[in-house]
Amino acid sequence: MEDTEVKLIPDEALVSMSNMEEVIPTNILEIGAQTKWKKGFSGQEVVIAVIDTGCDSSHPDLSEAIIDGYNFTTEHYGNPENYNDTNGHGTHAAGVIAAAQNNKGVIGISFKSKLLILKVLNSVGGGSIDNLIKSLDYASNWRGPNNERVRIISLSLGTKQSSTELHNAVKRAINNGISVVVASGNDGDGEFSTNEYRYPGAYEEVIEVGAIDQNQKIAHFSNTNEYVDLYAPGVNVYSTFLNQQYAILSGTSMAVPHVAGALGLLIEEHEYKQNKRLSEQEIYDILMLHTENRELNNHNINILSLSKKPFKRKEEIR
Repeated sequence: MEDTEVKLIPDEALVSMSNMEEVIPTNILEIGAQTKWKKGFSGQEVVIAVIDTGCDSSHPDLSEAIIDGYNFTTEHYGNPENYNDTNGHGTHAAGVIAAAQNNKGVIGISFKSKLLILKVLNSVGGGSIDNLIKSLDYASNWRGPNNERVRIISLSLGTKQSSTELHNAVKRAINNGISVVVASGNDGDGEFSTNEYRYPGAYEEVIEVGAIDQNQKIAHFSNTNEYVDLYAPGVNVYSTFLNQQYAILSGTSMAVPHVAGALGLLIEEHEYKQNKRLSEQEIYDILMLHTENRELNNHNINILSLSKKPFKRKEEIR
């Protein structure tokens, strides 16, 4: 197979900073994560694979969340055990998902989940479809020290060219019961009248995520197309960054970890309530019950909302 390039979804960086006192970022409050925290759910025992630029494994908000990792790039002399981030993008996504509740820095949505860090992108955000496929299969086959398995894959990257091999790797992951969450891309104009596609986001089987701003409008850069399942905060998102710092970034890349983190909470909650392992389709159905349908420019979109009380199925009513 041709070693075609895949890239991180470009983002807009505003500022980086130190932060000593723990805060709950506004973007996390906006999705209602605290409603699940108050019920005692924090994503415990859920493993989320972050396929990206790696992660700052020494960051105080992330070091304890990392259960394992692998470097598929030539960076760090190709050492597969060194998956440290050289860009910042992956560290930022990891923090939105699972930054620790430790009285400093920020808190992530699913703050007791574990992260499998798979580095496929280099310092300038470039990588290959071949390595992306390898990372998807790695996540599907990975087993933790206590036989843990990956339940969610977070993908804030894409390519404009579809690939049969990539599509098949995505389907293998989903067939293994993994929810694959992917950015729609930042090639958009915020208009529903035009469609823009990035892959694997535009594969029907994945959970494709677009970005909204603080006013719950489609972000001006967000791709829109018929495969976008839901929208999440993607403008001025505050999270962890390189060198134990914090940064505000914008992009559909930032929207994806909101959904990945939300899934961590929902899997813990509903597998506890139902006392069984849920299928990928069941998890998707639960996720979509935790969205609010809004009409924008004569189009209906679904916006992530963990605070929404989902409708109960008849069999759940006692």
